[in-house]
Amino acid sequence: MNPNKIKPGKLLINNEWTNATSGKTFDVINPSTETVLTQVAEADKADVDIAAKAARRAFDQGPWKKMSARDRGRILMRLATLVDKHREELAELETLNNGKPISETLNADLPLTIETFEYYAGLADKIHGDTIPVSGNYLNYTLREPAGVVGQIIPWNFPLLMAAWKLGPALATGCTVVLKPAEQTPLTALRLGELIAEAGFPAGVVNIVPGFGPTAGAAVATHPLIDKIAFTGSTDVGKTVMKLASENLKRVSLELGGKAPNIVFADSDMDAAILGTMQGIFFNQGEVCCAGSRLFLEDSIHDEFLSRLKTHTEKLVLGDPLDPKTQMGAQVSKEQYDKILGFIAQGRDQGAKVVTGGSPAQPKGYFIKPTVFSEVTDTMAIAREEIFGPVVSTLKFKDVEELTARANNTIYGLSAGIWTRDIGKAHRLAREIKAGTVWINCYNCFDAASPFGGFKQSGFGRELGKHALELYTQVKSVWVSLD
Repeated sequence: MNPNKIKPGKLLINNEWTNATSGKTFDVINPSTETVLTQVAEADKADVDIAAKAARRAFDQGPWKKMSARDRGRILMRLATLVDKHREELAELETLNNGKPISETLNADLPLTIETFEYYAGLADKIHGDTIPVSGNYLNYTLREPAGVVGQIIPWNFPLLMAAWKLGPALATGCTVVLKPAEQTPLTALRLGELIAEAGFPAGVVNIVPGFGPTAGAAVATHPLIDKIAFTGSTDVGKTVMKLASENLKRVSLELGGKAPNIVFADSDMDAAILGTMQGIFFNQGEVCCAGSRLFLEDSIHDEFLSRLKTHTEKLVLGDPLDPKTQMGAQVSKEQYDKILGFIAQGRDQGAKVVTGGSPAQPKGYFIKPTVFSEVTDTMAIAREEIFGPVVSTLKFKDVEELTARANNTIYGLSAGIWTRDIGKAHRLAREIKAGTVWINCYNCFDAASPFGGFKQSGFGRELGKHALELYTQVKSVWVSLD
């Protein structure tokens, strides 16, 4: 793919590609070169209004409402097949726009995207209610009906995959969608829109409105024709979305930030734990909500583990994200690049020691060296705030009781990692850790069938698996007198 020949992007509304009502566009940047890839139409309140009306018509009147669940599943499966057919093109486009290595987009993002669409295609005709043995001479049964028009706001760290996580269950249940991709990374969502039209989705079922949070995002969150909001992003923005949605009592699901404890006991397989730690913090340049950014090391292995982690970290290959040998690419934007460097400076100022990294990696592009801190305390900003970058803070611990309290001493509760050969201890600790996902002797494992979501200020609701169907359906109870 020639980065200089990426076509300008438009809005997808009612299966038609259109300019923004205002005529505005914005630049889409390649973070590895700091050059402009293309311009994309900038949606605002007026465009979201048109999209919401199209989605409402498609839900209330269009063929989507009348279509059988099995036929909806067939269209979703066609989309999965089309994404698979274009996987190399989509992977390259994602890498150009996001800065992540092509090895990750090809081997993680795209397979999981395809799997998600396939999973929900198969689940579409298996969504049903129950009959309930109530008192009296009545037949009581429930219907599980689609929630309606759904506004979906997705982040920039896994643009295509997060679109699939949101669209898959919404479309399987019969909802219609207004999707707002992140302004930093709209390109794969727009290409997906072309494949959605090709797969045969009726007009208005999926509408894609790239734009900025305060304008397009806020309009999605407040629009009276949109029944439900699904948001993935930072906790601060999630709070804003929830406040906006409360104006007309929309249903809301939020998948937000994290500050995951990754816990390594002395009895663990150290080789596996080191590789898992690397995967847990440097995958996707650390721009992962469930990143293992707090590395708790048992006292007796702290120094050896830290030394070996330093060696492995310094061998990571940084560079051109399109090079298959590259293991870590560029941060997504100048804003994120500056934010991460600011946290690194703050860590130094508060007394933490940089073991390796801690500085820009290249003069051009938003590259930061993978960074390991030691001598970190629980109260430091780098141990409490979500950095969303390739920065890990190591902390010592002595026993499980102390460790549990410290691991849970955070506003977040998205994920955690545990490394030990004592499986009883692992299971006990998994029960004690307040997090939606706990990985034992592994990290960053995902499957379309397994739920993902947070506790505390990491959000509520579950993506993936059959649990996600609850986000996009509502239950109706029907009573029939048998007298």
